[in-house]
Amino acid sequence: MIRVLLVDDQPLIRSGFRALLDLEDDIEVVAEAADGQEALTLARQHLPDVALVDIQMPVLDGIGTTRRIAADPALAGVRVVILTNYGLDEYVFHALSAGAAGFLVKDIEPEDFLHAVRVAARGDALLAPAITRKLIDRYVTQPPPTSHPATALSGLTAREREAVVLVAQGLSTEELASRMVISPLTAKTHINRAMTKLHARDRAQLVIHAYESGLITPRTPHTPSR
Repeated sequence: MIRVLLVDDQPLIRSGFRALLDLEDDIEVVAEAADGQEALTLARQHLPDVALVDIQMPVLDGIGTTRRIAADPALAGVRVVILTNYGLDEYVFHALSAGAAGFLVKDIEPEDFLHAVRVAARGDALLAPAITRKLIDRYVTQPPPTSHPATALSGLTAREREAVVLVAQGLSTEELASRMVISPLTAKTHINRAMTKLHARDRAQLVIHAYESGLITPRTPHTPSR
């Protein structure tokens, strides 16, 4: 059973998402919160698998909520998915940097919404390759808000670094495996090891690491080493 925490200051939005989730046999809404501070209390009480968090809320916004969940070892199993009305904006980028697993636009189709909840719950990347590419297109031409030193990548093997580059280029696991001429399982192993070494919660943060560390630079072609 996938346990979900709904966090949004608009009751109508929460009730709409809850109505969808309650129809599913494998999903249970364990709690609802109207602001980030309440969400933290309920997250510690219920330990949900997925927290669907509105990015703009009173008391504590979605970015602050995400950052505190990501920093709390007791909530390591909680996957934060940001809800936004605006699509890919600077708030979403900051939320991904803070530790969010991905984001959803609130006018998403119901079947896509349910699929996203299940994807987040099993720990897979919620950012589809097309969304990752949009993230890259929007932000790689701007100075990053923070900077990870290049030495952060020094612990990666050559193949792990190559995998990170391809993830940052927006490739899916299957596309990455084809490019590296390995099996999808081996590709996923390289990605997971890179995330562990870089303390990245998901593929979204690998993209951020790749650009902020200089592994990939904007508008500069990059050919992975073999």
